[in-house]
Amino acid sequence: MWRCKTTWLRRFSTALRRHVEDEGDWSYSSEWWGTESRGATILRATSGKGNGVVSVLAYPSSRPSKVFWSEIESWLNCGYEEIHPAYDCRQHLRILGYQWRVLRFNDDTRQSAVKVMAAYQEKKPDSIYLMQQPHCLAVPYLRSMISVGLATIASCNYDIVSALQGKKPMHILCIGHGGGSLPLFLASKIQGAIIHIAEIDPLVISASIRAMGFPAFSVVTQSADRLAKPSPIDEVMWKGIHERLYLYESDAEKFVIDNTNVYDMVFIDAYDGDDIFPHKLWDSESPFLKALSSRLHPEHGTVVVNLHSDTDLSNLGGSTSSIFEPILTMGKYVARVCQAYKDGLLGAISYEGRKDSGIAFAVAVPWVLNTSLVVCRGFGVKGEYDHKDLVVRTLMNKSLELEQVMNLPFSGLEYIKRDFVLVE
Repeated sequence: MWRCKTTWLRRFSTALRRHVEDEGDWSYSSEWWGTESRGATILRATSGKGNGVVSVLAYPSSRPSKVFWSEIESWLNCGYEEIHPAYDCRQHLRILGYQWRVLRFNDDTRQSAVKVMAAYQEKKPDSIYLMQQPHCLAVPYLRSMISVGLATIASCNYDIVSALQGKKPMHILCIGHGGGSLPLFLASKIQGAIIHIAEIDPLVISASIRAMGFPAFSVVTQSADRLAKPSPIDEVMWKGIHERLYLYESDAEKFVIDNTNVYDMVFIDAYDGDDIFPHKLWDSESPFLKALSSRLHPEHGTVVVNLHSDTDLSNLGGSTSSIFEPILTMGKYVARVCQAYKDGLLGAISYEGRKDSGIAFAVAVPWVLNTSLVVCRGFGVKGEYDHKDLVVRTLMNKSLELEQVMNLPFSGLEYIKRDFVLVE
């Protein structure tokens, strides 16, 4: 989740906007950020899992223009005909429109923002199909998590290109679901990605599917059995992406402790309705970090955590400026969280007898008061990356490579070099 940095909102200059067509760019934030006066409430209910009032609001989207809808309809109908050669033309899929949908807790915190497409069949005009647009990653902290996380794992002994091409599996765990834009983006860009999602609140899961266009086929039982049957529409819209998503209703600690999977990457974004990062997810004395350590690949395992940011990241051991404490409940704990994850995930491994294997660092997220913490077991295991500038250059070079091979709609450089701090 995120909060607006109201006094420091910045935009890229025209010269720096390399991807002006990207609707998730901050220049389009007036659309996906949303305002009370323009929003229509799609869903509103009270959570039984500590998230308070959960609501989804819809906001107008200016793109794509209606002149392009016919091309998208042709793509959908051609896909349907490939699956069902006896396709009844009277069932043609038509575009109803596009909207931004924002998930909120307690009418205050914007938990997630996604772009959705609504379509219907001409023969069944009452049947509305929502499809979240995987390529529209709007919220800055999500871009930061993906940019620094993928650049980090690609910089160590991990063949990420084979995973991108679907030649090898890449096992990813997402703790916290929101609207589902993070796992959906990863699954769409990494053909070998097999993504498990642990979300404690069934209302959040329901909201993401009913109101935010996340594939219903992804929901599974604790034994990984699908709750929904695949439909032809799923095949047309998702092209198999939905088959690599496994959405569990589960407490994060219990999920990590109970399963035996080993993950290449773990993304953690788990704030409750009071805007609190649960203490048990970062307390060095809790079972969670110990269990997470055993679930993380010993050679290249990488964890990325979204944190509300301190004002001064240059001193991870220092005190927090009091001016932000009323706004950011999490801010004063950022340094302790960083240290707990570094000690908990790197302290248990060694490389040729060394106990300082791997790396932990934090970067500030542009435009919002968030920090991305990254802990990686494979980066610099031989001690060659003990200088901050060398680490940053390595990550930036790898980010440029990934931007090209993944055809990313945004550049990761801005999310890597900003207020970079090594966690000692």
